[in-house]
Amino acid sequence: MAHRSDARERALSGGTASGVRGPIRASWSRARRHGLAPDAYLPPVRLDDDELARHREEHALTGIWPLLRRSLGGLTEDPGRLLFLSDARGHLLWVQGDHTSLRSAERVHLLPGALWSEDAAGTSGVGSALATGRPFQVFGAEHFLSAATAYTCTATPIHDPISGDLLGILDFTCPERHWQPLAIPLLDTARRLAQSELETVRLREEMRVRTRYVERIARRLGTRSAIVDAGGRVVRADPPGWLPNRIPMPVGEGPMLLPGGQLVLVERLASGGLFLLIAEDGASGPVTAAPMRLEALGLRRARLHVAGATHELTRRHAEIVTTLLSEPGGMTAKAITEAVYGPTGRPATARAELARLRAILGHRLASDPYRLTGDCEADFLDLDHALSNRDTTADTLLDRYRGPLLPGSTAPRVLELRAALHQRLRNRVVETADPDTAMRWAGTAAGRGG
Repeated sequence: MAHRSDARERALSGGTASGVRGPIRASWSRARRHGLAPDAYLPPVRLDDDELARHREEHALTGIWPLLRRSLGGLTEDPGRLLFLSDARGHLLWVQGDHTSLRSAERVHLLPGALWSEDAAGTSGVGSALATGRPFQVFGAEHFLSAATAYTCTATPIHDPISGDLLGILDFTCPERHWQPLAIPLLDTARRLAQSELETVRLREEMRVRTRYVERIARRLGTRSAIVDAGGRVVRADPPGWLPNRIPMPVGEGPMLLPGGQLVLVERLASGGLFLLIAEDGASGPVTAAPMRLEALGLRRARLHVAGATHELTRRHAEIVTTLLSEPGGMTAKAITEAVYGPTGRPATARAELARLRAILGHRLASDPYRLTGDCEADFLDLDHALSNRDTTADTLLDRYRGPLLPGSTAPRVLELRAALHQRLRNRVVETADPDTAMRWAGTAAGRGG
């Protein structure tokens, strides 16, 4: 241990790094190039509570973490021992250990939300496993940051079993004096178990999506279609062979032109990144769709016209669609939560409702940020545009006004939009100074309310 400390002092003060393992010397060099200061620096905590919850919820290893905790639980039974799982950028997402060890680790920013990549934390188990793409062990003074030299870290990458993409880093950290020689084989066994479970979950999801796919395609006989993952891998094609095994371009929702010139329409089937791809056979120009239209004035159950069908929306779905129509540039899940549920709402609840709404909207509901695609219309937007046109008469405005926007809704954004429409319409009626128009306004529910 002492020789590592002496070598570290020499190397980090500009001397030679004799006696230091080659991978550690290389990692120290990378850390210095990133401008890190070993004695006056801690890794940044980049994710706040909301961002951390969103990262956890959306991460591919969310369902795998409980399995890893159970399989490696014996490693963290003794004080000072910790188990981490990071994302592919080095953000620590989950931490397992006893209460005292967790509090001690927090003092050096070994906590959920902290970034431990090499460019942010220098040489460490997580950061160096990310940098090298292979299992990595860092003993005490081999850490670049002085605050981490009391620990020994053993880390191994976890990859997507199908695409090969890096998903995250599994790390076991303990006091240097409690180094576990079996840590690397134990973590490697857990890694293989995790990747096997990921493959099993993926196959189950693909089977579920295939069933949903067959139901959707049964309504569109004669079309060429396929299930494709986000990386372009063709999971299933009908008829077989009309697509290659992989599409050499990113797959996203909405109209898409394949490299061979085929126009297709892409719709997300599952949150994990599986898409339904339908060929627009015979199309000679850009893929277009009829405008989506919402009717929400004076209706407790709003009506949505989309893809040739009319849907009576639940109150919550109507509030979400109305909110998205009012923000054509798109919104984050957090912003939708505040607009629909208010300050006490949870983004996870909004995301679940958006997932259910996607069954109606299909590719017309895009994500990242959440937004409505294609031509969108709404009766309340028509009224808003008419109110902005000074040539529109008050009588014409009243013809378009069937009642308040989503009466009964208490969603903050709906309340704001409803009040603004009411006030602007009232002002236009008052400006006319016409008794008949005033009487007509007074006869409406909104007019009677002032």
